[in-house]
Amino acid sequence: MNGRSTITHCQPRFDMRFSIFLFLALAGCGAPGEPQPPSPPVPSPIADLAAHQQGNGVRLIFTLPGRTAGGERLSEPPAVEIFRGTVKSNGSADHKTFKLVYTIPGALADVYETQGKIQFTDPIAPEDLRAHPGSMYAYRVRTRASKKMDSADSNTVTQKLYPVADRIASLNAQVTQAAIELSWPVPSFETTAGTNETISGYHIYRGEIDSAAAPSTNDLSQAKWKSPPILLAPSQSNSYRDTLFEFEKKYAYQVRSVIIADGNPIESDDSVPAIVTPHDTFPPAAPQNLVAAEIPGANNTVAVDLSWSINPETDLAGYYVYRTEKQGDRGELLAADLLLSPAYHDSAVQAGHKYWYSVTAVDRAGNESALSEQILADLTQPLP
Repeated sequence: MNGRSTITHCQPRFDMRFSIFLFLALAGCGAPGEPQPPSPPVPSPIADLAAHQQGNGVRLIFTLPGRTAGGERLSEPPAVEIFRGTVKSNGSADHKTFKLVYTIPGALADVYETQGKIQFTDPIAPEDLRAHPGSMYAYRVRTRASKKMDSADSNTVTQKLYPVADRIASLNAQVTQAAIELSWPVPSFETTAGTNETISGYHIYRGEIDSAAAPSTNDLSQAKWKSPPILLAPSQSNSYRDTLFEFEKKYAYQVRSVIIADGNPIESDDSVPAIVTPHDTFPPAAPQNLVAAEIPGANNTVAVDLSWSINPETDLAGYYVYRTEKQGDRGELLAADLLLSPAYHDSAVQAGHKYWYSVTAVDRAGNESALSEQILADLTQPLP
């Protein structure tokens, strides 16, 4: 009995000690350790990389990622790393040859952004293009939101390059009432033996610049665009008339020559720009076909009704009417406000006098035309 009682009494003490040990062990496992640094954000890979030849270089176009590979929003634009490689004889990219050739800091991404996409040109030496026409280049890009880790590779693109004409070194712009007339010298084009490319024409580009932030020189790198340059029109000759302009807007024009290689048009580099702000200093044409009719009134009074042909200008604001009793003089202005229709009733005349009338047209810029031909209203003769 005594031995049995001892064993029974000791068992709870053993269980309690084991429970305390197990609790402390579990508590130790759950205690916080050293703080771990957060994983660096990794941007999602670019999947829409595209390329085409632009002058003596390759224009790369892609969308900058705004989220991480895990779907979280990036707090700022990532840096861009551009890799260039060669192409194997079978037309595929040689992955072993890719090398980092450019890095665009994230803070400068907006400098290269146009219509929501990054556009960057990798320049290739013109002498290399002339020495090896039709050479192939391969590209891929990565982005990086931290120094520790970059994104996965983008899709790979390849581009064949050909020599192009020299950059057009000067661009003249002359403002007329109906058009901005552009002209430029024919650029030189050094062809390579065994090739038959020639200049097939020109592409004219036009953009509108914010006048309040317009560059003081022809350097467009600092221009603030109201609308970026787009293709305005092609031209077969080294001149072009832009009839689609508006007065008082600030335009930047650039011209690229075009060659045809492998059946595809290839543009040269941009010409020197021409920055133009056309001012409307051009008056309308003088009104035509002015006629006067003497109208009898009550109590021996008389009046003169004038009419003339409508002016064709689209920016016409109205007309002024002048009267004089001395032929050849301009005379006095009969109405301070512009007349909106080509007619006027003059009741401030007297019988027994001769009056010469003339009319001018005025546009919305305030330009006044020359006088129309004078017309005589002879009130010295009795009315029929």
